[in-house]
Amino acid sequence: MVSSGGGEASTWRPQEEGLREICVLLEQQMAPSSDDKSQIYQKLQQYSQFPDFNNYLAFIFARVEGKSIEIRQAAGLLLKNNLRNALKTMPPANQQYLKSELLPCIGAVDRQIRSTAGTIISTFVQIGGVAGWPELLHALMKCLDSNDVNHIEGAMDALSKICEDAPQVLDSDIPGLSERPIDVFFPRFLQLFQSPNITLRKLSLGSVNQYIMLMPTVLYSSMDKYLQGLFVLSNDTAPEVRKLVCSAFVQLVEVRSAVLEPHLRNVIEYILIVNKDPDDEVALEACEFWSTYCEAELPPENLREFLPRLIPVLLSNMAYADDDESVLEAEEDGSLPDRDQDLKPRFHSSRFHGSEDAEDEDDDIVNVWNLRKCSAAALDFLSNVFGDDILPTLMPVVQTKLSTGGDEAWKDREAAVLALGAIGEGCINGLYPHLSEIISFLIPLLDDKFPLIRSISCWTISRFSKYIVQGTAHQEGHDQFDKILIGLLRRILDDNKRVQEAACSAFATLEEEAAGELVSRLDIILRHLMCAFGKYQRRNLRIVYDAIGTLADAVGGELNQPQYLEILMPPLIAKWQQLSNSDKDLFPLLECFTSIAQALGTGFSHFAQPVFQRCIDIIQTQQLAKVDPVSAGAQYDKEFIVCSLDLLSGLTEGLGAGIESLISPSNLRDMLLQCCMDDAYDIRQSAFALLGDLARVCPVHLHSRLSEFLDVAAKQLQNTPKLKETLSVANNACWAIGELAIKVHKEVSPVVLSVISCLVPILQHPEDLNKSLIENSAITLGRLAWVCPELVSPHMEHFMQSWCIALSMIRDDIEKEDAFRGLCAMVRANPSGALHSLVFMCKAIASWHQIRSQDLHNEVSQVLHGYKQMLKNGAWEQCMSALEPPVKERLSKYQV
Repeated sequence: MVSSGGGEASTWRPQEEGLREICVLLEQQMAPSSDDKSQIYQKLQQYSQFPDFNNYLAFIFARVEGKSIEIRQAAGLLLKNNLRNALKTMPPANQQYLKSELLPCIGAVDRQIRSTAGTIISTFVQIGGVAGWPELLHALMKCLDSNDVNHIEGAMDALSKICEDAPQVLDSDIPGLSERPIDVFFPRFLQLFQSPNITLRKLSLGSVNQYIMLMPTVLYSSMDKYLQGLFVLSNDTAPEVRKLVCSAFVQLVEVRSAVLEPHLRNVIEYILIVNKDPDDEVALEACEFWSTYCEAELPPENLREFLPRLIPVLLSNMAYADDDESVLEAEEDGSLPDRDQDLKPRFHSSRFHGSEDAEDEDDDIVNVWNLRKCSAAALDFLSNVFGDDILPTLMPVVQTKLSTGGDEAWKDREAAVLALGAIGEGCINGLYPHLSEIISFLIPLLDDKFPLIRSISCWTISRFSKYIVQGTAHQEGHDQFDKILIGLLRRILDDNKRVQEAACSAFATLEEEAAGELVSRLDIILRHLMCAFGKYQRRNLRIVYDAIGTLADAVGGELNQPQYLEILMPPLIAKWQQLSNSDKDLFPLLECFTSIAQALGTGFSHFAQPVFQRCIDIIQTQQLAKVDPVSAGAQYDKEFIVCSLDLLSGLTEGLGAGIESLISPSNLRDMLLQCCMDDAYDIRQSAFALLGDLARVCPVHLHSRLSEFLDVAAKQLQNTPKLKETLSVANNACWAIGELAIKVHKEVSPVVLSVISCLVPILQHPEDLNKSLIENSAITLGRLAWVCPELVSPHMEHFMQSWCIALSMIRDDIEKEDAFRGLCAMVRANPSGALHSLVFMCKAIASWHQIRSQDLHNEVSQVLHGYKQMLKNGAWEQCMSALEPPVKERLSKYQV
C-alpha cells in the first residue's frame, strides 16, 4: 500500500486495493463473531507504519460511499488514536490532507459522523493547538452563523470537546488574530442558551462551564449575562441542562463565590428545590452544592435558615433507591465464590519512617458515588459546620424513621442509622449525653433481618468507637463494650458478604481505639477471626487480613502466647503454603505477617525462616521477571517486591539481632542494593526503610558494600525538581544514612560532605516539604556531626540557624538525643561557628522537656557554660534578653 501521488495534499488519491483491504479489516474488527481480534489489531498496527495510512482512514471516514456509518466511524476513531503518536512527526502535506477532509464533516447530515469529526478535531487541537490551523476557527464560526442546524450542532460538538479537553488553547493569543478565539466564540455560546434545540443548549452551557476555573476576561466581564442565562435555563425541560446549571453553581461557589453573593438566596432556594429533582443525576449534582459550600468555608449564616427544609431532603435522599446495585447485591449468598471483577484493585503503601502527614483513608464502606452517599457526605459536612445546632431539626426526623415498623419501611430505617453515623463526628457534643442510649438502640440492629441494616449498623457503631472505648472506665460502659464486641464478632460470621465486609472494617476501627481493652478477650476474637478466615471468599478475605494485622498492632507482644498462636498461625501458614509466588492474593497476607512479626518480636522466630526465604525468592523472581518474564515464569509486578521488602523490615524489627542467622547465608545485601537503585520510587522507598532497619540490628552484613549503599542513599537527597515527587524516598534514605552513621562511625566519612550539602538546602527551604523529611534531615545531620565532627564543624555557621529551628520542632526521643550529641561535638570542635546563631541554639536546647541521658544533659550544660564564659562585656546577657520568658525558664535548669 503506497501513496500514488506525493506533493500537494489535494493530489493525494487512495489506491483501490489498499482501500478495500482496510475496509475489510475494519469490518472484521467490528464483527461480533470475529474470534481473533489480536491478529486484526496487529495487521492494523502494521498498516500504521505506512506514511499515508492515516490518509486512507480520513478518506474512508469522510468520503466512502456505500459503507455503513459504523465502518466510517471506526476509521475515524482509529485515526484519532493514531494522531496521538503520529501527528508530531507527520509530513505537513499529510496533515493538510487530513484537515481538508475533516472540515466538511463538521456539518455532516449524520450525527455520528459529526460527533466523531468533533472528537478527531479536538485531538488535533490538543496536540497541535489552533495557530497552525486558521481555517478551523473560520469554519467553526461559519457553521455557528449558518441557518443549517446540522452545521451549528457539528460546530458546537467540536467546540464543546475542545473546551473540555484543552480550554486554555482558545483562551490564548494567536499570531495573526486580533482577538483570542474564546472572545469571539463566547457571545455565540451565550446566544445559544436560548436555542429551541436541546442539544445546542446543553453543548453551549457545557462549553462555558469549562471556563469557570480558568475565568477568562470575557467570562468575567459577561458574568451578569452568564448568570441571567443560568437562571433562565434553571427550569429547562431537559434534565441534562438542569444538571449543567447545578454544576455551574457548584463550581462558582467553589472558586468565585463573590459573584454569587447578590444572588445567593435565590441560588440556595433553587438548589434546594432541584435537590428533589425527579432525575437522580440532577439531584446528585445539586446535592454537591452543600458539601462544596461548607468546604469553601463560606459564611454558615447564609445556610442556617434553610436547614429545617434542607435536612429532611437530605435524609429522604439517603434512603436506598430500589435499583441501587447494593440492594441487589445484598441478596447474594456469602458462600458464592467471588468473580475476578468483584475484586477491587488494592494499593499497598510503602513503609515510611517518621511522622506521617497522610490523610485518613475514607471510611466509607462502598464505592460508587450516588445521591445517597452525596447526601450523607453533605450531612457530615453540615454537622461539622453547625455542630449540635442541626440536632433539633434532624433528630425528630431520625426518630420517626427509626420507629417506622414493617418490612416495606426498612430503607427509611437504614437511612436513619446512616444519618446517625454521618453526624457522629460533628454533633458528638450534643449526642454524647445520649450516646449510651443510641448505642443500646443500635446493638439489636446488628441482628436485623435486612442485611443492609445490619451492615450500616456496624459502620455507625464504628464511628463512635473512640467514645465507646472511653466509656469502659465505668461498669455500664464496660458491659456495653462487651456487647458491641460480641455483636460485631457475630456479624463477622454473617452469611452475607456485604455484612461481613462492614463488620470486619468496623471491628478494625474499634481495635485501633481499644488496644489494651482487647487483651482479655483475645481468645474469642481470634476464634471468630480465624473462623471467618475459613469461611470468606477472596474479596472479604483481604479485610480479615487487615483486621488480624490491626489486632496484632493493637495488642503487640500480648499476642505472643502459645494458646493464641495455636489459633492464629496454622490457618495463616496453610494459606501461605497454598498461594503461589505470583498470586496477588499474597499481598494482604504479606502485610498481615508484617504486623504479626512486629507484634510477636522474637516470638516469631519459630516461623521466620520460611517467611524470610520466601520474601527473598519473590524479590529474585520479580527482578528476573522485569527483564525476562519467560525465564522467571511470572509477569513483573513491583508490588510483590514492595510487600516483600516491607515484610523483611517487619521481621528485622521483630527479631532484632536474631535476624542475623537468616541473613548470613542469603544474598539479601546484593538484592537490597539493587532495590535501592530501582527506577520505581516505591521500591526504593521500602528498600531504604529496610536498609535503615538492618543498619540498626546487624550493620556488619552491609559492610562489604557500605560505600555503595551510602552513595546511592545520598543521591536520593539531591535537590532536583524530582525531590518533591519522591519525598518519601528521600525521607527513608536520609533516615537510613543516620542509622548507618551511628553504627559504622568514621566509615561514613567519604559521603559526609555530599550528604550535608543535600541536607542543608532542605533545612533552609522547608516550605512544600513534609514535616518528616525536615525532622529526619535535622537528626541525620546531627548524627553525622556526632561521628565526624572534624568534617562537619568547619561548615556549621552556614546551617546552624535553620538546623536549630528544625531541632526545636522535634519531640523528645533517642534520635533527638543523637542529634544533640552532634551539636555538642561540633561546638567543641568549632565554638565560633555557632556564635551568630546562639539565640536559635538556646531555643533548640529549651525545646527539650527533659533530657533522659545524664551524660547528654551534662554535655549540653557544658556548652551553655562555655559560651557564657566566652562572651564578655554583657554579650551573654544580651543573648539571654533576646529569649522569650518560657525559653529562659526552661534554660534555668542549666544555671546559666
